[in-house]
Amino acid sequence: MNPEQPEAPEARGEEHGAEQEQGKPIGRRVFLGTLGLGALGVVTAPTLQRGLESFLASASDKDPTGLTDLLPNGGGFRYYSVASSVPRKNATTYRLKVDGLVDHPRTYTLAELRALPQNRLVRDVQCVTGWRVPGTPFEGVRLSRLLDAAGVRQGAGAVRFTCFDGTYTESLTLDQARRADVLVALRMQDKALSHAHGGPARLYVAPMYFYKSAKWLSGITVTEDVKPGYWEERGYDVDAWVGRSNGRDDEPTS
Repeated sequence: MNPEQPEAPEARGEEHGAEQEQGKPIGRRVFLGTLGLGALGVVTAPTLQRGLESFLASASDKDPTGLTDLLPNGGGFRYYSVASSVPRKNATTYRLKVDGLVDHPRTYTLAELRALPQNRLVRDVQCVTGWRVPGTPFEGVRLSRLLDAAGVRQGAGAVRFTCFDGTYTESLTLDQARRADVLVALRMQDKALSHAHGGPARLYVAPMYFYKSAKWLSGITVTEDVKPGYWEERGYDVDAWVGRSNGRDDEPTS
C-alpha cells in the first residue's frame, strides 16, 4: 500500500522526475544503531519518540532492503513502500491533475488546494494487517468538491488515483468518492503532511483500510468502472470497509 504503518504494505511512492534519488541500502552499523534507538524510544519521552519517528522515516526512505520497516516507531506508524525510491515534491513542484470523464479538467498547485475550504476528520487509522493508530486527525479538501468543480460527465461510475511514485494506484466507486469522509489530505496530526506520510498531498478514505488512502497523490481520473488498484490486483478487497473482519463500523460523516 502506498500508506505507512497503519496501512498494509503501502506504496511509499514518490514521483518520477529529474530530482529522483536512487535508494541505497543502509549499512550494518547504522542498522544496529537504529535498533538501539528504537529500543530506547520505547522507554523515553514523547519528544525523543517524535525525533525517532522522523529519523526512521528518513532512514527508511533510503532503504530499499525494507529492514527499517521492522523497527518500532514512536508515533505508532511504520513506513511501507512498493517503490524503491520516491522523488520529493514541495509547494513549488507539486501538481495534482483531475481529468478523465469530466467537462473541466484541471491541474491544481499546492497553494490552490490550500486555498479551498478545508475539512478536518479525526478517526482511527486501521491497517488491514491488524495494527491501529487511534484518533488521528486529517485535514484537507473533500474529494467531492474537486469532482464537482470538474463536472463529472454522465456515464461515469468510478475514480482512479495515481501517485508520483510511478507505481501505486487505487480506485473508488463514484458514490464512495463523494462521501463526506473522503479527503485529499494536506495535513495529518495537526501538521503539514511529511514526505514519509505521503505529502504534500494524499488520499484519505476514513471508513476504509489504510491501503485505500494512497500516498503521494498526483492524479484523479474519473472513469466508467472501477479499476483494481495495486494491492487489489494482488488479492486485497476492492471495497475495503473497516469492520468487515474486525467488527467495526464507520458511518458517513455529516
